[in-house]
Amino acid sequence: MVSMLIILFGLTMLYMAGTSRIKAHIKMLSFQGFILFLILFSGEDKANIASLIFLSVETLVVKTALIPLFLNEVLRKNEVMRDNEPHIPNFYSLVIASIILFSGFIISSLHGQSFESITTLYFGVSISTILISLFFITTKKKILTHVIGYIMMENGIFLLSLSVAKEMPMIVNMGVLLDVFIAVFILGFLVNRINVVFEELNISRLSDLKDCSDD
Repeated sequence: MVSMLIILFGLTMLYMAGTSRIKAHIKMLSFQGFILFLILFSGEDKANIASLIFLSVETLVVKTALIPLFLNEVLRKNEVMRDNEPHIPNFYSLVIASIILFSGFIISSLHGQSFESITTLYFGVSISTILISLFFITTKKKILTHVIGYIMMENGIFLLSLSVAKEMPMIVNMGVLLDVFIAVFILGFLVNRINVVFEELNISRLSDLKDCSDD
């Protein structure tokens, strides 16, 4: 069951790499959060009630509901439906993402016996997710899709932490969750402010921002 969920999580990255619709990206982020919740609930030690409750809230409430709702609100205010004309066409992005994900499966299966304390499938998919997210960020032009790419990468880091140890330290999760809140909300407000000044939300517009002081 857990293995199927992890593979499904990896397949969501291929979908996000192959589409330009930002609305679909946000829906898939919510779906990823729900998958992480199911993975967590299936594999986490039920004896550690406090950790289970905290991580369930993080995945089911924050990742599945709260962050997608905030991004949808930013999307509605700025009316940016697609990330058109990325640096690399979506088809080639899908091919590259597929190669990265497949390589993650191969490397994790070949070197699984070398890391006794690491669950290989978790590790392979999580590393592939982080690499695909970095690729996603570097090839997209819209600022909002960069925010989405950052959240995708954080989901991969969350999955990676599950592969390293069965019991994840709560203090680490609190730090990661705080980083996500700060990044998403600050970048969301940044998108709103940039849209007030510029008609487009391409990252190229960031080079036009400069200090207007007379000093």
